[in-house]
Amino acid sequence: MTPEFSQPLPQIMVAPNGARRTKADHPQLPITSAETVVVAKACFQAGAGAIHAHVRDENGKHVLDAALYRQLLSDLRAAVPDMYLQITTEAVGHYSPEEQRQLVRDVVPGAVSIAVREMVPDENSAEAAGFYDWALGEEIAVQHILYSPDDVHRFFALTEEGVIPGNAHQVLFVLGRYATNQESAPEDLAPFLDAMRQKNPSLALDWAVCAFGHRETDCLAHAIDQGGKARIGFENGLWNSDGALAKDNADRVRDLKNALIG
Repeated sequence: MTPEFSQPLPQIMVAPNGARRTKADHPQLPITSAETVVVAKACFQAGAGAIHAHVRDENGKHVLDAALYRQLLSDLRAAVPDMYLQITTEAVGHYSPEEQRQLVRDVVPGAVSIAVREMVPDENSAEAAGFYDWALGEEIAVQHILYSPDDVHRFFALTEEGVIPGNAHQVLFVLGRYATNQESAPEDLAPFLDAMRQKNPSLALDWAVCAFGHRETDCLAHAIDQGGKARIGFENGLWNSDGALAKDNADRVRDLKNALIG
């Protein structure tokens, strides 16, 4: 069993801030690391077993800063020792693959999310292959972010080529995209599942979904019903299933928990 599955993803992961939204979008969106720790504790109590963490600089801008991440992870381990902690290398159109790799090498986190199309943007995959091999050796759980069925097929090709080593992986299917007024729907999952069925039978996937907009809860409940897991929170959606603006990230977690019970 490879390191990715040594600690399987909890059913619900919270993504409380992301790289783009600010307090202008919602006053309870955490910007500072101290705020993120408070939100993590509340979300863990509400039922989220994991957190997808971003850090911001003193101006509130998303950054790939190793020192900030090391401090946040230390604070989170102290505050919520049983929570699964994941950082991100999200490029937001700014950070290069080399800068993303260096962040992970500097932090050596237990878990990290990496977009395949950002880490391996073209066919020049030698440096990415070396990085993924190193991460496997360091027992870093990489969650591979896949934005489309084409990304899924390319991910499978990279595993077949050995660029991404191992036979058990975490993947996140992104329903929709980061765009103004993006609204995802449960039926958006079907093309991803169709693509996933074409994988090599020897490849095991621990798959999860994130979705945008007012139907985030519906999308995630549908994904769990199909055997997947969910990433929920203000990075992707601000609204509960009744259409009302959520009070905070923990409110989003509770909304999903209630949908699963119902």
